Parts: sequence; C-alpha cells; structure tokens
Amino acid sequence: MKPVSPIYINVKGRLLDLATPQVMGILNVTPDSFYSGSRMQTEEEIAARARQIIDEGASIIDIGAYSSRPNAEHISAEEEMRRLRTGLEILNRNHPDAIVSVDTFRADVAEQCVKEYGVAIINDIAAGEMDDRMFHTVAELGVPYIMMHMQGTPQSMQKEPHYDNLIKEVFLYFARKVQQLRDLGAKDIILDPGFGFGKTLEHNYELMAHLEEFSIFELPVLVGVSRKSMIYKLLGGTPQDSLNGTTILDTVALMKGAHILRVHDVREAVEAVQITEKIKKESSYSK
Repeated sequence: MKPVSPIYINVKGRLLDLATPQVMGILNVTPDSFYSGSRMQTEEEIAARARQIIDEGASIIDIGAYSSRPNAEHISAEEEMRRLRTGLEILNRNHPDAIVSVDTFRADVAEQCVKEYGVAIINDIAAGEMDDRMFHTVAELGVPYIMMHMQGTPQSMQKEPHYDNLIKEVFLYFARKVQQLRDLGAKDIILDPGFGFGKTLEHNYELMAHLEEFSIFELPVLVGVSRKSMIYKLLGGTPQDSLNGTTILDTVALMKGAHILRVHDVREAVEAVQITEKIKKESSYSK
C-alpha cells in the first residue's frame, strides 16, 4: 500500500491534514434521533457529551438539531436554530478551540451558525437539494462543506429507493455537484456517500464494497454508518446492539480510504484509526 498523500481542509485558518483519518463525534440536540443514546436535551447533558467527545479523542464535534432518521418530524428553521443556539453557546463557553461542524440543510441556519458562533464546517445531508441557496452560502462563507448523497428527503427516502446503477448514479451526482460548487468558488468539499439515506440494505453494502473508488474525485470522504440499520437489519437487534458492527464497518471504511468517521462512539472509532494506520504504515515499510 503506497503512503497516503496529504489532503488538507482549511478550518478557520488552520490546515487540518486528513491523510490521517479524523473522528467526528455526534452531538444531537434533538428529542427524536434514531439512536436514543445520542439525544441530549438539557444543558448538563450537552456539556457532558461535548466533554466526552473531546476526551475520547475526536477532533470534530458535529452538532445537529434536525433529526434526519426515516419519517422524522419536519421542524421549522426557527426551532432548529433555537436548539442549536443552546448547544453552540455551551460549546463556545466550554470548548472555544474545538472544531465544530453543524449538521443542517438550511442556508440561513448555516450562515447564522458560522457568523454568530464561529462554526467551522457545514454538514449538509441534502447537498443543496433542500435549499437552493446553500451552495451560494457556503461558497460565500468560505467554510469546508460536507455534502451527502440522498435519494429523496428524510420523510421519503426509504420508500422503495431504486437505482439502475448505484455507483454510477452516485458518482454522476457528485461530479455535477462538485462542479457547481467549484464554479461558485467553493474550495474545501468533502463527500459523504450517504449510507442509509435512500438506500436499501444491499445498496449500502454495495457502496461500502466500492468505497475506495471515490478516490477518483481527489476529495476527502466522510463515512457515517454509526449504529445504522445496515448493521442491525443484517445481524439482528437494534441500534443499541450495533456498536461492534459499527466498529467493523468503520475499520473496513478506513482500509478503503475514508478520511473522516462520523460516530456516536468516539473511543472505539479512534482505536480503529490507530490500528488501521499502524497496518498501513507497516505495509508501506515492507514495499
């Protein structure tokens, strides 16, 4: 295996090298996220979760206030921002140097979070499809932008998702979106294949099987499979039973070139990074 070339994103004036994969810890300030263990409501819960994410070794905190689980309730931008303000104020007070990403598909929410709270990264599950101002906004803000592939919306995405050629369609989708962003002057673009978003069980594992092919874009790739149904629908159980399956898939993703793992369980993901990096290092020495 050849040595990994540096791949940087500009985070508030600092270069973050993703050649060594980074772990993004999930901080949900929602009452209805699919994994009950991730729901943080009170100020004490939010503060404790943020401290846990940092203590266990994540380099990015991803805060979200809109549940994107299948059939989730659609909330207003005002309610989303109200929830985010509480979390962001706690993060800024307790961890002013933390790299914070906000999980939103709304351009106005993204803009407020960056300008008012210094959020460093925008994580958009809809890749601009649910707000036609998003691409212009992130280009103007100049922050790294994670765009995810999703067929449909959170309310409709799991109602018989269909592809004639999954990998080809996802690649063409990203090629078109990347060009649109480049034309607007956006620089730091991160791709998220969208595991579980408008995909059947078979689609999810087909994506994972071909993950290394995303290197054709020469852009960082984020993988978010943490405790998702692609694990417990295959193995049985619930999201609560799916930590081991998550760690296995995270390890596979790392060996296939993932640059960021978005997870509920930070310590286990950090260990997966350490082990896979050691394997890659020894492999390069033996060539």
